[in-house]
Amino acid sequence: MKINMLRRNGRGSVLLICCLLIGSAAIRIGSEAGKAVATENPFPAPAISEAKEESAGSEETKADFSKMLIAFQEREARIERLERQIDRRQKALEVADAEIEKRLQVLQDAENALRSMLAIADTAAEDDVVRLTSVYENMKPKVAAALFEEMEPAFAAGFLGRMRPDAAAGIMSGLTPNKAYTISVILAGRNAEAPKG
Repeated sequence: MKINMLRRNGRGSVLLICCLLIGSAAIRIGSEAGKAVATENPFPAPAISEAKEESAGSEETKADFSKMLIAFQEREARIERLERQIDRRQKALEVADAEIEKRLQVLQDAENALRSMLAIADTAAEDDVVRLTSVYENMKPKVAAALFEEMEPAFAAGFLGRMRPDAAAGIMSGLTPNKAYTISVILAGRNAEAPKG
């Protein structure tokens, strides 16, 4: 049994030494082959052309990036110009809006003043008509009839329609029949088109 163990240990040592020798040979062959490949360039043209292609590709890439950068800068400049134009227009619109607001306020004030004046004028005109109607009512019927005979029938009908019925009757009795008839027709037709309740 001891002999068998010695034989096995001896075989293991021999096997280990063989493996080490083969590994050493492989390393030497590999290093020598690497030196040979490094000193000899079996494909010199493709290596140079690949380097040229890489440098040309990087030059093209740089040129493309440069063009893109210029395009972006130009676009940014255009956008800034447009923004400045928009800002100027916005400010001009704000000024125009303020001016329009001022003018609208002036027009509103003028309209209010005009309405006030018209109201005063209407009131004054109404006061004048009321006063004149009162004057005609207090005149003697014959004198007033002479005046009404000379008036336009529509104008005369306006006054007679405002008078007390007894004063209007006294004036109408002093008018010529033709004039009295014309004024009566105007007075009767004045409310003929009014809606009936």
